[in-house]
Amino acid sequence: MSKGTVTRLRDLGTWSGGNTPSKANTAYWTGGTVPWVSPKDMKVDEIVSSEDHITNTALADGRVSLISEGSVLFVTRSGILAHTFPVAVTKLAVTINQDLKALTPKPGISPKYVAHAVRGASRRILKECSKHGTTVASVDTNALLDFEIPLVNLDEQHRIVAEIEKQFSRLDEAVAGLKRVKANLKRYKAAILKAAVEGRLVPTEADHARREGRNYETGAQLLAGMIQERQAHRIGKGKKTDAIAPKTAGLSELPIGWAWASVEELGRLQLGRQRAPKYHSGANMRPYLRVQNVFEDRIDLSDVMEMDFSEADFERFALHAGDILLNEGQSPELLGRPAMYRGEISGVCFTNTLIRFQAYRCVLPEFALIVFRHYMHAGRFVDESNITTNIAHLSLGRLSTVEFPVPPLPEQHRIVAEVDRLLSIARESEAEVETNLKRAQALRQSILGAAFSG
Repeated sequence: MSKGTVTRLRDLGTWSGGNTPSKANTAYWTGGTVPWVSPKDMKVDEIVSSEDHITNTALADGRVSLISEGSVLFVTRSGILAHTFPVAVTKLAVTINQDLKALTPKPGISPKYVAHAVRGASRRILKECSKHGTTVASVDTNALLDFEIPLVNLDEQHRIVAEIEKQFSRLDEAVAGLKRVKANLKRYKAAILKAAVEGRLVPTEADHARREGRNYETGAQLLAGMIQERQAHRIGKGKKTDAIAPKTAGLSELPIGWAWASVEELGRLQLGRQRAPKYHSGANMRPYLRVQNVFEDRIDLSDVMEMDFSEADFERFALHAGDILLNEGQSPELLGRPAMYRGEISGVCFTNTLIRFQAYRCVLPEFALIVFRHYMHAGRFVDESNITTNIAHLSLGRLSTVEFPVPPLPEQHRIVAEVDRLLSIARESEAEVETNLKRAQALRQSILGAAFSG
């Protein structure tokens, strides 16, 4: 960059604000064709459309004004300002809401140059121009207008923009490649889980037994022995019990030595305790887990809350290492998202937004986790009847009847070990991809910094 001048943003053209036409007046919105840009549209560098549109009637009312093509739009009020300062150049005439400001550059000022210069200084702008003590993150308009950027003649502005976009184009290609790798890794992990559940990941116990000339305990025998133990235990306590038989009609064929069962035949299911105001304080405050803490095969302890649990409630709802927690309510694609509690913190309970599965001896908890993860990815827990307002719910009754494949116990051990090995490799690759995506973002800022530092 050749030597230029430092110029305030307010001196680069005409500034204007926006408004929201009354939502109560359908004449302002129904059939609207005039783009109305709000912060939710400001996720791109160039505005070519908007989610919402207003009518010419709303425009004629005078509460909003048309912003000309080639103007630079800035988000000045939004939660996103806590970490990002969105800036975009509009490629068409638009209107804006009250959370945005628009700069229509005067002759001799390139809107793309201004946008890039502001993006390059976004961290400084958020530090120096942000309002403090507001409910929603905001930028002080006067401070923004007084913010200075370097300004050179129009020809050099165009050259700088062209070089930035050339570098960004190369970077975007690399980022697109990284995102493809990330998507492929996600499919790869899902394929590993699917193969594990279908008996295609490791040699079966039947194959091992045949080669070694020995007998083995099949999944059906394992299940039958467990059922007999449970029945004897119930009868010993004077409880009536009926034989439990897996419902195999219509299910796919399993490998030799495997058996179908229902979830309720393989473990104890329990919904957590309700969060009620009466438990918000008390003499026995204990940590508890909720949906926000349960991620796929990971318990997040960054935001653990506490409730009062009596000794009886604590005994009933306390978690034990090896318990699997499944999200009871979630978006359909994440319904039943499971994680295993491994004793990360002691004395922790769980709420009724989670379902606990405690495996009986015929199934390893780690294998059950693999099955539940596959079912979550495959949408096995979702049906039309359990979706309300884009949130799906997994009842105990529905989960208890879901079919579950039971391999011989030694085969379960081998499957768990192989899944752990393969997913560990995938996690390492994902971590490397994430690192490179962060480097790409940092490189974008470095390119902008170099372009406007001279």
